[in-house]
Amino acid sequence: MGILIQNGTVVTAEATIRADVLLEGSTIKEVRAGIPPAEHTTVDAAQMLVLPGGIDAHTHLDMPFGGTTSADDFETGTRAAAIGGTTTIVDFAIQARGAKMRDALDTWWKKAEGKACIDYGLHMIVTDLGSDNGKAGLDDMDEMVREGVASFKLFMAYPNVLMADDATIFKALKQTASNGALICMHAENGSVIDVIVQQALAEGKTAPIYHALTRPTIAEAEAVQRAIAMAEIAGAPVYIVHLSSEDALNQVREARDRGVPAFAETCPQYLLLSLEDNMRNNSFEDAKYVFTPPLREKKNQARLWDGLKTDNLQVVSTDHCPFCFADQKTLGADDFTKIPNGGPGIENRLQLIHHHGVNSGKITLNRFVEITSTAPARIFGMYPSKGTIAVGSDADIVIWDPHADHTISAATHNMRVDYSMFEGFKVTGNARQVFSRGELIVEHGKFIGKAGRGNYLKRAARGGAWR
Repeated sequence: MGILIQNGTVVTAEATIRADVLLEGSTIKEVRAGIPPAEHTTVDAAQMLVLPGGIDAHTHLDMPFGGTTSADDFETGTRAAAIGGTTTIVDFAIQARGAKMRDALDTWWKKAEGKACIDYGLHMIVTDLGSDNGKAGLDDMDEMVREGVASFKLFMAYPNVLMADDATIFKALKQTASNGALICMHAENGSVIDVIVQQALAEGKTAPIYHALTRPTIAEAEAVQRAIAMAEIAGAPVYIVHLSSEDALNQVREARDRGVPAFAETCPQYLLLSLEDNMRNNSFEDAKYVFTPPLREKKNQARLWDGLKTDNLQVVSTDHCPFCFADQKTLGADDFTKIPNGGPGIENRLQLIHHHGVNSGKITLNRFVEITSTAPARIFGMYPSKGTIAVGSDADIVIWDPHADHTISAATHNMRVDYSMFEGFKVTGNARQVFSRGELIVEHGKFIGKAGRGNYLKRAARGGAWR
């Protein structure tokens, strides 16, 4: 006896069909029209879309940063994700300088234990390759791949905190060319930005707007070009995280046109928010929009949407890293460099991309599924268990009401943060029911699952995106 989803329209990255979907245990047993009800529990999905569960490949839960910790832990963050239709996340473990990556992995497993409401994977942030010309750290990377950590993140920004030099980045890229993992790159020229930042502070420019104005798009573009060049020399693919500007996108497009395996994601904030609309230098309220890379001029938005349409951008993630305005963002009240970088978005990703992408005609329904579920599953070694509706795949299913109206607000959202970056946005399209591995965990906006039910995902290296 299983769960039979009847009368819905099944949407995958490849096709849109009228079909029933039978869930048995934790997997999908059958997908076709006219599956007999037999003794199954039936769910009527008439006039609904049946989608694979969303995959958010870029989150920061329970993350220490700038003397504080992101407001959502693995319980509140994954619960909010589920309510929004996301059934899998990939979070970031952070290697402390001088420590082994194993220590970071153990720490993040403990953060998730008993709390994760949905399945999760982990990227490893590499800050130090250690002794013997990096041999210790490179051996650590191989060990992480054996543990299912199939991707690593390096920073070209935040000098003396997270930033890695080019030699370290190149060594890591060479290692992934061998072990099949994927390097995720935060691409901004941190050394140049730091000079601009210090000059701004010396001139008394301390307001939140200067976080954005000291991080020019060309500094992002230069770092993207350099990261791709190093990856090309190393013979490895590279994935640019949270790409925010046309200048940076041009570098990815040029590389892909030459056949280089360069991949990139963007985020809803870069598609929908802007300096002109959201950071007017009127008050400290602008701190709500301090994240990195920063907000850009509105003219970049159309180019990013076009990048999604043409597959020069493959994924929409959130970079969910929430800090409460009242008692965390205010740490930088007198100095924008002390404002914790990050914003909330894990709950609203599918709503926003469906409304502003599909409903507005910028992307198709199939492309919506691809950039929010299928592509991250492929790129990060989870496909076809995740990211599609097919026989044998995990029964991660979202019954999506394309006609449901919703207003995004901090007063009603489920993230543990006191503001919304998208306050007052009206969207049409929302998750009605959410299944994770065959278990109904969300019903009409209410989480009815249990904390701790989420499994750690051992992701496969050589995920298939570039092979």
